[in-house]
Amino acid sequence: MIMENISSNKMFGGWHKQYTHHSNVLNCDMRFAIFLPPQANDKPVPVLYWLSGLTCTDENFMQKAGAQRVAAELGMAIVCPDTSPRGEGVPDDADGAYDFGLGAGFYVNAKANPWAKHYQMYDYVVDELPKLIAQHFPVTDKKAIAGHSMGGHGALTIALKNPGMFVSASAFAPICHPTQCPWGQKAFTGYLGLDRELWKQYDTVELIKAGAEPLPMKVDQGEADNFLAEQLMPESLVAVAEQMNLPLDYQSHPGYDHSYFFIASFIEEHLRFHRQYL
Repeated sequence: MIMENISSNKMFGGWHKQYTHHSNVLNCDMRFAIFLPPQANDKPVPVLYWLSGLTCTDENFMQKAGAQRVAAELGMAIVCPDTSPRGEGVPDDADGAYDFGLGAGFYVNAKANPWAKHYQMYDYVVDELPKLIAQHFPVTDKKAIAGHSMGGHGALTIALKNPGMFVSASAFAPICHPTQCPWGQKAFTGYLGLDRELWKQYDTVELIKAGAEPLPMKVDQGEADNFLAEQLMPESLVAVAEQMNLPLDYQSHPGYDHSYFFIASFIEEHLRFHRQYL
């Protein structure tokens, strides 16, 4: 598959790079970012996949989270895809809403029209992008996955649905129970239709209830997050993890909100958490 390098920036002895490529899964051109630590000059390194939230692109995490310094120390690559298909002919929310359509792929495989032609973000993250990374970059087969908000939902569900693919999963302020919150209900109705059993296949709480194979998981949540009660519902995740005896490192942080200020404050802990297993 042909890729084009559109930017390169040296940092902490490694390189942050952006690439574009045509995605056969999404039927459009896509962009992703990768940070390669200095150790990648000498040997393959493990990879953390980061999934961003609503309205984000590949740039938000790479520019705001401050993860590269620790990733360079730990010898860990970071791959950050976009959050949805893009480009001419890719449908968007009719009202231009931020929580559906462009920038809001929800990491599902759409079944309903007109979304099904392009909105196959689950397959892109699980299959197409990792194969592309393995083909073109010096990485090992050890992978972890993390994300924020919508991307936290994506990271946890993808890890639980693919046992053995990722050694660990973590999230900041994830949408824990999307079948029960407005963001998730809107997205799932649009992308998946009205079959609520299908919705459950993309819901962290429901996957754990159904007996998903456990893996090391870490979740951090800010107590001043204005989406906490209505959209994120972490209490449902904590309860089902306890009920199913699933390992979950859950931390609640007074005063922190939903922003990248919160992520930047605790990203080092997440990277060190993953490095234990990579």
